Amino acid sequence: YKELSHHWDKDYDSFVLPLLDEQQPCYILYRLDTQNAQGFEWLFISWSPDSSPVRLKMLYAATRATVKKEFGGGHIKDELFGTVKEDISLSGYQKHVSSCSAPAPLTAAEQELQQIRINEVKTEISVESKHQTLQGLAFPLQPDAQQAIQLLKQKKINYIQLKLDLERETIDLVHTNATELADLPKRIPQDSGRYHFFLYKHSHEGDYLETVVFIYSMPGYKCGIKERMLYSSCKSRLLDTVEQEFSLEIIKKIEIDDGAELTAEFLYDEVHPKQHAFKQAFAKPKGPVGKRGQKRLIKGPGENGEDS
Repeated sequence: YKELSHHWDKDYDSFVLPLLDEQQPCYILYRLDTQNAQGFEWLFISWSPDSSPVRLKMLYAATRATVKKEFGGGHIKDELFGTVKEDISLSGYQKHVSSCSAPAPLTAAEQELQQIRINEVKTEISVESKHQTLQGLAFPLQPDAQQAIQLLKQKKINYIQLKLDLERETIDLVHTNATELADLPKRIPQDSGRYHFFLYKHSHEGDYLETVVFIYSMPGYKCGIKERMLYSSCKSRLLDTVEQEFSLEIIKKIEIDDGAELTAEFLYDEVHPKQHAFKQAFAKPKGPVGKRGQKRLIKGPGENGEDS
């Protein structure tokens, strides 16, 4: 044992490191300055150098739990195991504490799901908010994008492409090039997300229609997690702004990951889905096959027209 002279972290390396033998495992109990209900808290250190004999390593590994129990587990705040001095040093202990408090590593899919859940509960609340309970992110539409939406509403243009500026957190206009239905697949980028508004001109049941279709394109995992997450989270607020503040009616909202999906047949079926409602005729249950059993009603005496 040694008498303390400074705070626990100031004394740590000078007290602990000289005790370490390259050939001999050992246990070290180091008292911290913090206290719990049972008194001062302790750090339980297990030193087992790689160069020590295997028999000693096994012996110390087998008796570690007993030593901890005899000392009193309630006094031990943390445990530290090391095979080299860097593991046991103060910096090694601090790294151990940091790694224990850090969240468990997540896969890319888990990170994306976690971030989407966080964004889904975010709301924008301000004096000018028309719908304060809407969920999602609200990136502002840039002026040229707002002007394009007005022109589309007036049917002076027939196509708008918007993108997110991830750094400035804005929704920017890409272009409003005139686009025919056959050109629509070419407008879909293969390496980044986009929002599209298309004035769909077509005939349905003898009527000529011009309706606005919204297309959200995201080419799968070719885009990073942040981009996919932000495009997904901003979509609902963008649509609400366009429909409520600009009074632009959107007849259909479509999500795709490849422009090749946007065929004339696909778009028509999306806007005018086929009805598959068949009313099944009532099937009268069949009677019993073979012998029908005895009659429940029989004529009484004299009912056959004969005198009794």
